[in-house]
Amino acid sequence: MYTIISGTNRLGSNTLKVAKHYQADLQTMGIEAGILSLEDINTYTRSVAFEEIENSVLIPTTHYIFVSPEYNGSIPGVLKMLFDTCKTHRIWWNKRALITGVSSGRAGNLRGNDHLAAILNFLKITVHPNQLPISSIDTLMDESGNFTDQQTVKTIHHQLEEFIAWGAGIKNPASVK
Repeated sequence: MYTIISGTNRLGSNTLKVAKHYQADLQTMGIEAGILSLEDINTYTRSVAFEEIENSVLIPTTHYIFVSPEYNGSIPGVLKMLFDTCKTHRIWWNKRALITGVSSGRAGNLRGNDHLAAILNFLKITVHPNQLPISSIDTLMDESGNFTDQQTVKTIHHQLEEFIAWGAGIKNPASVK
């Protein structure tokens, strides 16, 4: 099961728009993926609602795609609290993850991607090496959240092809085509 985590609780974020693009792209590849948006989730306490998300979404997921914005050179606190509040070994251990950073700046959350990869590695998640930094996100999308930059669309598609092949144990993703 694939789950895309939109790593911010900021309403109307570009992060969620990028997550929706990933979901649509995966669908064209025949993979259904849910989106877990942190917009309406209280990650600060273990509530009945939080445990339901753990049981219905996080535990069954085998492949995570994290789309994380740059907050002060790192990841949002709400995303870090998701990890801190969860029952770590049941949810994260021995799974796979793909990381995409989103920033209106020029580095595409490179430092945040590194921080997130370190956290995921600590949680015993294997992180795919192709971590995509998407810079100047506000210039790459229209008001509806559609990418206007075709090179970014191609790069995301290629990253997803690699992740799918890697998750299936295929060493050369080009051989899948």
